[in-house]
Amino acid sequence: MTEKSSELSIQKAAAIREKILLASHRAKTPHIGSCLSLVDMLAVLYFGVLRRPAVDSPDFARRDRLVLSKGHGGLALYATLVERGLLPAEYLENYAKDDTIFPAHPVRCVEFGIEATAGSLGHGFPMAVGMALSAQRAKQTQRVFAVISDGECDEGSTWEAVLAAAQWRLDNLVVLVDYNKIQSFGRVSEVMELEPFASKWESFRWAVKEVNGHDHAALADALSQVPFRAGQPSVLIAHTVKGKGVSFMENTVDWHYKNLTDELLAEALREIRTA
Repeated sequence: MTEKSSELSIQKAAAIREKILLASHRAKTPHIGSCLSLVDMLAVLYFGVLRRPAVDSPDFARRDRLVLSKGHGGLALYATLVERGLLPAEYLENYAKDDTIFPAHPVRCVEFGIEATAGSLGHGFPMAVGMALSAQRAKQTQRVFAVISDGECDEGSTWEAVLAAAQWRLDNLVVLVDYNKIQSFGRVSEVMELEPFASKWESFRWAVKEVNGHDHAALADALSQVPFRAGQPSVLIAHTVKGKGVSFMENTVDWHYKNLTDELLAEALREIRTA
C-alpha cells in the first residue's frame, strides 16, 4: 500500500467513525464499540482491496463479495458504504427506524453492497463459504471476504464452516477476525478462551496471518497477498480495540450496550475530529 493510499483510508476511517456516532445517536442504538473496532478493516477493504464494479457494469457479477457475519456491526458497514458512494447518504438518516431497509443488523440488499443478511452470530460466515464454493465450482474469479467477531468463534457453526472451507480448498475465501477480545458478557478470556487462536486455525488447515487491526498499511499489505497460501482458505486475525477512536469507549464492555447522550456525542466527535 502506498503512503498516499494509506492516508486516504485513514481519512475515510475518521469520516466513517463520525457517521457511526451521529447515526447511532439519532437512532439511540447500542453496539457502538463493536462498530468502531471494525472501521479500519472496512476502510482498507473498501478503499483499496475489494474489486467492486458498478451495479450496471457487465463485470458486476464478478465483483468481490464482503459478508459482515458480525451483524451487530451493521452500522459500520452502512457508514462505510455511504463513504464509498455505494449507498446514498440520506438513507443513513433512516437507520434503525420503523420500516427501514437498514435495520441495526444488515438485511441483504446487493444493489447497495449488502451481500447477506446477518445478525445471529455464526450464520454469515457459513454463507460466505457457500458463495466461495459456488464461485470455485463455476470457475469464477471473484473473492469472498467474511468479517467475523471473536465472540462468533464460540459458535459451533463457525467451526463447521472452518472445516468445510478447508476440505474444499477454498483459497478464494478470506476471513477477517475482529479480535477485540471483548464480547457481550465480558472478556473473551473469561467467557470462552480462544487461545492458542492462530494455532487452532492452522490445525484446521487454514493459512493464517496476524496483524494490528488498526494499522492501515499492515492490513493492506496482508490483504494484497491473498490467498496467503495456494489451495487453502486464508484467515487474518486482526487484533483490535473495542470502541477504537473514542477514549471513554475503548476496551470496555459497557459500549456494547450504551448509547450516546448529547454531551458524550460532542466529546466523542471532538476526539475523532482532532485525532
